[in-house]
Amino acid sequence: MKSSLRPRLSVYRSNMHTWAQIIDDIKGTTIVAASTKVLSLKSKGTKLEQSTAVGTEIAHLAKAKKITKVVFDRGAYKFHGRVKAVAQAARAGGLEF
Repeated sequence: MKSSLRPRLSVYRSNMHTWAQIIDDIKGTTIVAASTKVLSLKSKGTKLEQSTAVGTEIAHLAKAKKITKVVFDRGAYKFHGRVKAVAQAARAGGLEF
């Protein structure tokens, strides 16, 4: 369901990287985005640790844009592993979903 009150937090993962973006479906625009491809988030940790960093970063960027409530969109992925790490870190960072 499209809602301007609760933008969508979409998570995508590949074999090497994890992306997260908050999307306003009404306007069709990406509000904020973070990924492991960004140099500041590339750490020598595991992919799970990098995904946790993505969740923390997306929460930080969302708070800067005054976004606190989102709808979590895991896509076709199970709520497990890196997807779960992004979600838990985003919740710990202050996002509600």
